[in-house]
Amino acid sequence: MVGYDARKETTLSNLGHGFAGSLSGILTRFVSQPLDVLKIRFQLQHEPLIPHSKNYYWNMRQAGFRILREESYRALWKGHLPAQCLSAVYGLAQFRTFEFCTKYIHLNVTVSGKPVTDFLCGGLSGAMGTLASMPFDTVRTRLVGQGEPKIYKGMVQAVTLMVKQEGIFSLYKGLTPSLLQIVPQTGVQFASFRLFTSFYWILLGKDKISKETKLPLVGNLICGSLAGLVAKVVVYPLDLTKKRLQVQGFEEARLHFGRVTKYSGLFHCLRRTVTEEGFRAIYKGLLPSMLKAMVTTGLTFMFYEEICYIFIQTGLFKQK
Repeated sequence: MVGYDARKETTLSNLGHGFAGSLSGILTRFVSQPLDVLKIRFQLQHEPLIPHSKNYYWNMRQAGFRILREESYRALWKGHLPAQCLSAVYGLAQFRTFEFCTKYIHLNVTVSGKPVTDFLCGGLSGAMGTLASMPFDTVRTRLVGQGEPKIYKGMVQAVTLMVKQEGIFSLYKGLTPSLLQIVPQTGVQFASFRLFTSFYWILLGKDKISKETKLPLVGNLICGSLAGLVAKVVVYPLDLTKKRLQVQGFEEARLHFGRVTKYSGLFHCLRRTVTEEGFRAIYKGLLPSMLKAMVTTGLTFMFYEEICYIFIQTGLFKQK
């Protein structure tokens, strides 16, 4: 049900698709939040991720136990409220835009190559989701990235202080690398998912797809996980750059974790990271990020398909 397909056209409205996307994002976020916390902590550390007395975090196991020991299990869900707001808003905007665009192009524009259409529509849907949810992402990064004592006690206070001390545009710090990252990532993600689902149908021996045809739950999970893995590896350096730019002006709360560095922009951040920390530094946190991408993308597509199916079966959000 991801994307318009004339062979299996449904009666679900565009709003229904958006609401299904929002719910799938919320459910997925709750499961994957600890991996996101680890990924962000690794991305913000300037020291190498190797065992050494001067390095705060070394690997996933050491980092996980250190967080539990020093900050309690609740720290693995730091920034969960803004993260849930991010997931809900992003999921709604992303899936609603993708469904609208794929249907519009299918009915009005002649494009050679379905993967091309999926990539373009996926990229646009990612951009719309990012623009709508960026403030929540910035606040979440700061809440997750701060140590003890805390600068921010919660989402509302964080937003208030950021706007007061740094201006309204501080909520959109890292927007450029975010868009540069998310457009190709979601483009590859949606195109890969629909490509993998086509292969899955072939493996099942299904050569005819009808309105009633529904991909098995495990099929959505596998295809979504593979799509998330491919997309994340392609754009990961931009994800790391975005996170480092989002904590600029927030150095005081980062001193506890090690060295802090100031950057003037996207390319300065990339150049200085490679120069001072080595080329491998732009892939810091890749392992938890890949695991998170596989888990989140697989679950997101699985939940989305199942929720859409429930809506269709119950007649909710019926297209008028």
